[in-house]
Amino acid sequence: MSATTAPVPSLRSERWRLRVRGWRDFVRHFGRRRDGVLGVVILVVFGILAIAPQLFVGALETATTASGGRLDGPELAHLLGTDELGRDILNLTVHGTRISMIIGLLATLITVLIGAVIGIVAGYLGGWIDTILMRLTDFFLVLPTFVLAIALVPIVRELVGDEAVLFGIRVKLYVIVVVIGVTSWASTARIIRSQTLSVKERAFVDRARAIGSDGAHIMRRHLLPNVLNLIVANAVLVFAGAILTETFLSFIGLGDPFQPSWGQILNAAQTTGAPGLGAWWYFLPPGTSIVLVVLAFTLVGGALDDVLNPRLRGRR
Repeated sequence: MSATTAPVPSLRSERWRLRVRGWRDFVRHFGRRRDGVLGVVILVVFGILAIAPQLFVGALETATTASGGRLDGPELAHLLGTDELGRDILNLTVHGTRISMIIGLLATLITVLIGAVIGIVAGYLGGWIDTILMRLTDFFLVLPTFVLAIALVPIVRELVGDEAVLFGIRVKLYVIVVVIGVTSWASTARIIRSQTLSVKERAFVDRARAIGSDGAHIMRRHLLPNVLNLIVANAVLVFAGAILTETFLSFIGLGDPFQPSWGQILNAAQTTGAPGLGAWWYFLPPGTSIVLVVLAFTLVGGALDDVLNPRLRGRR
């Protein structure tokens, strides 16, 4: 009579179970951070506005479709007043959410990608490769990002032109994205390299070398997953910095007036002389939006750093 054996769960189902449990633990620990939850709520609100601004304020108003008078104050028809062309400030601010968030997201992806690749490669390979990559990183660290961005934006625009359109967004804005990305990756590379130096000394990396795994496989399958938490936490803070950089570049006139971001609205308010005219409704809404989004990313970044770092969580 043959003995019956209990079914053995497959390796794939076991991995899925562990992954689900890991997400549950993450949500539970993150939920205990009220500041992080508040940051997520703020970002969700702005994310919804960025995805579908037309649902809340209609189509973007232009000089030909302006619905109000010149610099009208807040009233029932225009809750946040109008600009010098009669355009509704609420309409401009909500539509500016999409441009600012898209630029911040794309610039963050470029920054994190470059920084993570250079950090992992330098930390794992070491030697002269590490020396060259870190000297390059130090070069970008000592250069002021704003100054370098101001110098690069006009040059790149001359090469690609201003009128080209890609995915509904003028290339002028993609230039800002690329410039922010290639000037902001150095600190990310330094952080990832430090973590990589620690992870590569662990036993599972030695075992991977012993069975003949090459460097590319080890960096992709063993190092990257173990620094991913740090990459995510750092990306949140990089996002906030990218929005601030975009705001600064647009404020000094390097944005696109036909696709207004928060920084471009502030630039128009300054050019019009809104502060001197007492038109606070012109610059306060975009300024408040910038402060709220940067604050939200800072809160979420701090909470993620706490939740994803067991050492920090253990001290509480």
